[in-house]
Amino acid sequence: MPGLLLGDEFPNFEVNTTNGRIKFHDFLGASWGILFSHPKDFTPVCTTELACAANISNEFKKRDVKMIALSIDSVEDHLSWSKDVMAFGGQPGDLPFPIIADDKRELATQLGMLDPDERDKDGIPLTARCVFVIGPDKKMKLSILYPATTGRNFDELIRVIDSLQLTAKKKVATPVNWKAGEEVMVIPSLSEAEAAVLFPAGVTTKEMPSGKKYLRYTQP
Repeated sequence: MPGLLLGDEFPNFEVNTTNGRIKFHDFLGASWGILFSHPKDFTPVCTTELACAANISNEFKKRDVKMIALSIDSVEDHLSWSKDVMAFGGQPGDLPFPIIADDKRELATQLGMLDPDERDKDGIPLTARCVFVIGPDKKMKLSILYPATTGRNFDELIRVIDSLQLTAKKKVATPVNWKAGEEVMVIPSLSEAEAAVLFPAGVTTKEMPSGKKYLRYTQP
């Protein structure tokens, strides 16, 4: 099945959405982007996910991340479904991000989104729950693929975007369960002298039985 790898340039597809026709790179502009797909409109798990995404859309906006969803139904169905989504989330107004119409599954196939184990009444594969994070350089920075039966965790998506944006600017990595504001790790390729210059607040090294000084922490 076709798909994308980390570091690949994301396709500059042109599609119909609930906000009109868009060309993806123009839609992103100089911003980061997140694209998340859904198996089908008017389905329970998808409705909870879109409602959550709408309720925390300001968190993505604060991080200069443009949101866009994809589902295999028509624009008309998307617009009707969006009303259910906003009602479920307890929010007035319109959905704060567009939904791509992919009723022929062309984009889902191109991006490797189809779930072979979940099919509609006609036996055609549904889209899996994909998450793609795209950088301002239009390259894919993160890919997560959930089966259609498992809803995703948007708190985790915010967390990984914080990590991606931080590590894009500084020569650090984020440890297990890291959250914004916590200590980060100095990347192994930096010498002690280089780390001292780049991190004037100081670097703390954790002693290990091996004697190797590779667990180095600093403030972000």
